[in-house]
Amino acid sequence: MKKTIFIGCVESSYVLLECLLQHKYSVIGIITADNSKVNADFHSLVPLAKKYKIDYICTKDINDRDTITFIKSKNPEVIYCFGWSRLIKSELLSIPKYGVVGFHPAALPANRGRHPLIWSLVLGLDKTASTFFIMDEGADTGDIISQEEIIIDDTDDANTLYNKVLETAKKQILEFTAQFANGTVRRLPQDIGNGNTWRKRGQLDGQIDWRMSCKGIYNLVRGLTHPYVGAHFLYGDKEIKVWKCEGIVSKEYQNIEPGKVLYVNSPKNYMVKVYDGIIHILDSDEVNLTEGEYL
Repeated sequence: MKKTIFIGCVESSYVLLECLLQHKYSVIGIITADNSKVNADFHSLVPLAKKYKIDYICTKDINDRDTITFIKSKNPEVIYCFGWSRLIKSELLSIPKYGVVGFHPAALPANRGRHPLIWSLVLGLDKTASTFFIMDEGADTGDIISQEEIIIDDTDDANTLYNKVLETAKKQILEFTAQFANGTVRRLPQDIGNGNTWRKRGQLDGQIDWRMSCKGIYNLVRGLTHPYVGAHFLYGDKEIKVWKCEGIVSKEYQNIEPGKVLYVNSPKNYMVKVYDGIIHILDSDEVNLTEGEYL
């Protein structure tokens, strides 16, 4: 294995680093964080660093002088950076001979940018990919070194899709780590003009509008469920998080306006009229609804 530094601070970072270490690959340094306000799936790599006795630092700025000094002191040949939400600048990118490897769970050059797993589910895509690439100064624009297609089933949600991607990514990282070692890594330049870039989500992107279709609300809920922040609706001035639902397309209540509460089984289980049928909320924050009221 080439002399490798590992950077990351989310669940996927932890799983991929652990995979390498369990397969007896050595890592000469780890860069992580001790907390994060932007990553719902935050997971520090400090426990792995301590368990395997690897030098590490925690940083809030991957491009600051202390971090650069730590990296240069290790003289890495390659850097793996998986699950870091800030762009890496040219000084750091230029340090390792074989580059900085990034990870993006989408079929690059399609769907670069923010929240790829969430958007793929919310938009109802039927497939995505697990992609590793050599970073440049753009966002997810570097040469691809490994890409595997992943089918999205209609029953998948953020948690199951996250796990599908990680199972595929673990196989990929072992393959290209061996390729780096024997000099057989192949780089495929992206056709940047043939892709698109997803924007950052805002709070309103996660808000349920009962005028939406059953499918639209179902996709929104499954895309934002654990390990993410959850879709929500407003009840008075309170946000109620919804974690699981099913859509029932039906004309039975065609003359009923969207947002009417039809049935209440419990504070976490109830049915609401939507544009083309009924949304059955199967799990949410507790809320005391009354049949017949409007949301």
